[in-house]
Formats: sequence, structure tokens, C-alpha cells
Amino acid sequence: MKLSVRSLVFLVSLAVAVLLAAGPVPQPLGRNAAVVLVTLSLWSTGLVPPFLTSLIFFAAVLIPGLAPPDLVFAGFGSAAVWLIVSGFVIGAAITGSGLGGRIAGVLAPLVGSSYLRLILVMTLAAMALGFVMPSSVGRAVVLVPVGMALAERLGLHQGSNGRIGLAVALTLACNMPSFAILPSNIPNMILAGAAEGQHGVTFGYMSYLVLHYPVLGIVKSLLTVALVVALFPAQVVPAAGAIVVRAPISAAERRVALILAGTLALWMTDRLHGIGPAWIGIATAALLLMPRLGAVPPKQFNASVDFGMVLFVAGALALGAVVNASGLGNVLGGALRDWLPLQEGASFVNFLSLTAMSGLMGLITTNPGVPTVLTPMAPDLALATGLSLKAVLMTQVVGFATVIFPYQVGPFVLAMQLSGERLGHVLRITLPLAVLTFVVLMPLDWLWWRLLGWL
Repeated sequence: MKLSVRSLVFLVSLAVAVLLAAGPVPQPLGRNAAVVLVTLSLWSTGLVPPFLTSLIFFAAVLIPGLAPPDLVFAGFGSAAVWLIVSGFVIGAAITGSGLGGRIAGVLAPLVGSSYLRLILVMTLAAMALGFVMPSSVGRAVVLVPVGMALAERLGLHQGSNGRIGLAVALTLACNMPSFAILPSNIPNMILAGAAEGQHGVTFGYMSYLVLHYPVLGIVKSLLTVALVVALFPAQVVPAAGAIVVRAPISAAERRVALILAGTLALWMTDRLHGIGPAWIGIATAALLLMPRLGAVPPKQFNASVDFGMVLFVAGALALGAVVNASGLGNVLGGALRDWLPLQEGASFVNFLSLTAMSGLMGLITTNPGVPTVLTPMAPDLALATGLSLKAVLMTQVVGFATVIFPYQVGPFVLAMQLSGERLGHVLRITLPLAVLTFVVLMPLDWLWWRLLGWL
């Protein structure tokens, strides 16, 4: 029987895992590494559903006692998981009430009959929302249902190249440009908190934005649009009579619009009132599920929320926690530090090495886990490279903004689920985009940092 490439990759990973678990590697570090490797290979190859991989991971670390239950299941208490649960309900309300279709009708004239303009308009909308809404999940639950309604109006039906391309473009645009906006993504805030708590280093909003947004926000988004149009080619052909004047706004649309407006206002002002986006999202979901008040009947709750995706995200968060708690992250970080060609005065090589170190670490810890592993190592890395401590810390952003596999970023899962398209399609963009990042964007970033005097 001929083995597929995915099966071969998994079998090789499994063989390495057995060696780690039974070989000369100190235990329980070796067993932790084995479980992590098998989990990552299953997520990457997609041989089994992602939620099943999470369940396998939970069992593999709990039964032999590799990690305590409170650590393994901490992901279910995280803000990210509850943002995703509430995000499913909000997305169902926007779609079910007809509000998404109404907003799509407003946007349709901006798109005309151009597929490129469609991708550009929705990408720009997501980028703009990144400045006012601190949650990438929130941006996705607002824009993805609207984008899918717009796709239907323009003749791009489910499963078509154009609809998949729009779904992938929105998935990336709701998340990736905001890595360059300090309060707009979880890894950014983890890095800022760890840098201040451990090293007394603080980041200013404008200095962070000027350093990162030109390349990671603007240039990278343009590359993403180009890749989507090239890899998911399509023609926009509006169905006859699809773009028409809609009926007066319904009571359900009005209720959803008012609840969503209040939610957006609270999300945009979270720094004033201090209430986390996830908890605002839970309150919003409760209102939308309320009989006679909301737009999602309580009996449809199970149909609205994909609990398999919730398990997948909780598993990804748990994997990062186990990697950090077991010391595996520090071991891997130290190995990368020793392997990379770091030397004082070699500005270009040092910059590429540090950003690559951060990017590769995200494969193991998932992207939110990168700052927790690398921030404690920053003084040693600064000493080895001759760079300032702040510059070393900032290189992490370039790295964790480089997404290779969708499992690294939880909001990708929600966005694609809301679109109704397969998560695997995202990989067709993230892989070439990661290559372009390492080959083009990182050197470009180095030039920009040099121009600003950071290197």
C-alpha cells in the first residue's frame, strides 16, 4: 500500500517520539517532547480531526501524570476560548437576522465586478477595525458573516474558489496586521506585560506602531492579497437581481444591530473600563440567546457553537502551557540560541536569527506562548548580539507574526468556521507567505529598523 506524504510525515514523527520517550533524553522531559511532537504532527497533517488530536493530547499527558489537570484544562478558563464561544453566537446572530446581508448590500457597490477589489475592500476593512477593536476574534465575528453574505451577492457560492479566497483573506486580515498594533492581539500584550514585569521595559503605542506596521501591517497585507488572488482565482459575476434595494430593517436586525453597537463600543473602550473582551462577549452572547430579545433561539445554541473547534483551541493553549511548565520551551530556546549564528556586531545575521528563532518557537508553543519562553532569555540574547534589550524583545513580534500552520493562531479556527469553509485552505496562503516573510519581509524589516536607528 502506497503511503501518502501526510502519513509518512506522521510515521517519522512517531518514530522520533518513541526514541525521545525511551531514549537517553532526561525524563519526564523526553516523554513531554514525545507527546508534543505527536500532537503537532497530527495537527499539521490533519490525519484526524483537530478536536480528536486535542483529546489524544489530554489523555497522553494526564494518564502518565506528565502534567496536572489544572494546567492541562486551564485553556477552558482562558479568555481566548470564551471569545470563540461568544464569537460563534454573535456570528450566527449577524447571519440569521439578515444584518450581514444588509451590510453586504451597502458594501457591494464599492466592489463593483472586480474580485481583486473585493479582496482589497474587505482586507482594508479588517485592517481599519484593528485600530479600534482589541480582539481579533471580535473583528472576525463582525466581518466574516458580512463577507460571506457579500460573496453570495456576487455569485461566489460555498466551496467556490472566490468564496474560499475571501474567507482566507478575511481570516488573515482580521488577525495578522494587528500583530503590529500594540493592544490589538494577545501575543503583543503578553510580550508587553512580560517585558515590563521581568525587565522593566515598556513599549509606547506609537513607537511600536511605527516600528512594525509599515512592513508587518501594510506590506504583508499587500502580499497576502496578491497570494489570495493568485492562488484562489475567481470572477465576480453578480447573480441576476442579486443586488437590490432591501426591505425595511426588521425588528431582529434592529435588535442585533443595537446589541452589536453596544458590544463594539465596550470593546473599543476596554482600556477605560477594564473589562476584558471575552467577558463582554459572553454578556453579548447571553443577550443574543435571550428569548424575545436576541436573534439566536436558545435551542439553536448547539448548532451555533462548534464545540469541536473549542476543544481544538483549548488543546492548543494546553500544549503551550505544558511546553512552558515542563521546561521543554527553555530547552528548545536554548538549543536554538546555541545553534543560530549570533555574534556581536553582525546586525543583519543577528536580526534574521532572532526573528527566525521567534517564528520557529511558535510552531512548538503556538504564537501566544512565544513571549513567555523567549522574554526571560532576552538579556542573554542582547549580550550575545550587542543589540539593545528593547530591540531584542521587539524581534519577537516579527517572529510570532509569522504564522506557518493554522493551529498556531486560535482566531484562524473561528474565522474559517464562521465562513463555512475548511481550515486547511488557510495553509495554502500561510506557507508561501511564511517563505516570503523569511526571504523578503525580514530583510526589509531589517532595513526599516536600521533607518529608524533601532539597529
